[in-house]
Amino acid sequence: MTTISERDAIQEYRRAHVPVYNDQKLKLGLFGPNLSYGLTMTEAETTYRPTWEHVVKIAQRAEQLDFEMLVPVARWRGFGGKTNVHGECLETYSWAAGLAALTEKIMVFATSHVPTMHPIVAAKQATTIDHISGGRFGLNMVMGWFTPEMEMFGAPQREHEERYRYGAEWIEVVKRLWTEDGPFDFEGEFLRIKQGQAAPKPVQTPHPVLINAGNSPAGIEFSAREVDFNFATISTLEDAKEYAALVRRTAHETYQRDIGVMTYGLVVCRDTEKEARRAYDYILEKGDWDAARNIMSVLGMESASFSEQIRAYQERFVAGWGGWPIVGSPEQVTEKLQELSDIGMDGIAMGFLDYHEEMAHFGEAVMPLLKQAGLRH
Repeated sequence: MTTISERDAIQEYRRAHVPVYNDQKLKLGLFGPNLSYGLTMTEAETTYRPTWEHVVKIAQRAEQLDFEMLVPVARWRGFGGKTNVHGECLETYSWAAGLAALTEKIMVFATSHVPTMHPIVAAKQATTIDHISGGRFGLNMVMGWFTPEMEMFGAPQREHEERYRYGAEWIEVVKRLWTEDGPFDFEGEFLRIKQGQAAPKPVQTPHPVLINAGNSPAGIEFSAREVDFNFATISTLEDAKEYAALVRRTAHETYQRDIGVMTYGLVVCRDTEKEARRAYDYILEKGDWDAARNIMSVLGMESASFSEQIRAYQERFVAGWGGWPIVGSPEQVTEKLQELSDIGMDGIAMGFLDYHEEMAHFGEAVMPLLKQAGLRH
């Protein structure tokens, strides 16, 4: 456990050197620009493709707009349906390494399914990317919820709470490799490490930024104890406000730690509300509903009843991968982002149907309004 003075020193370092700790009131980033269809499950027309050439253009445009972060989705197989959505995916550590070399300011994350990678390998790769980027790397940990992917690796699909116990051992080993000078032995419930050691150490102090999207009680506990930011899936703004407060309170009261809370969502911004709603409806009209039902089935969300609530969940997956929809004119998008800040969100990782083209419009039409609102400067 770190002392108050150590915590203050870490925060001072991060505010000065780590993009997601800068003084922008609402941090902005991109989510999913490394795999087919991004945050959508639709055949709606788009120029977006998960090719390296296109990804680099997207990343560099995000940096030009002064976004703070690029967060990929880790996927090893698609979800079927007509499009086999997410069937094409650039592996995220190498994706982050490549973008780290081709950017200068923006933070690049890798997303790691912890059951599929040994912590010694993960620690070394993360350190290497942190050096390539000059201290701009972050790691998003996923516990491995998609059973067919785990079966591809021959990895056991553990029960929910057991996955987080494994994740806790995994990240303990990674952190020790990042921070301890001498070799160490580790013997846990799942992992055995003999004479573990790693050099060089990461550029960042005390280590690269860690994020996790666990929203269950076990996920909240894990985030509060181990990571720097929790990514919330929002159902309602009221629930999200209570959730953000709970995550921060758990970290502060139980572990004497500070933690940030961010979220994600699909942005559909057009010059008018009518145009934006038409574009959003087009995404739904062309949606791959079979793929959405497949995901909901894996997540244990009953879809046979076709109730109004289930339909709403399906729409969220087709248009936003379950995230918070941000649809409207530039003024309305600004208002919705203001609402997220007001309920305690430190930032948002955004998706677009057409990342490169729609980011240009976002930069021209929305960013000035965000500055007027005091969310950016």
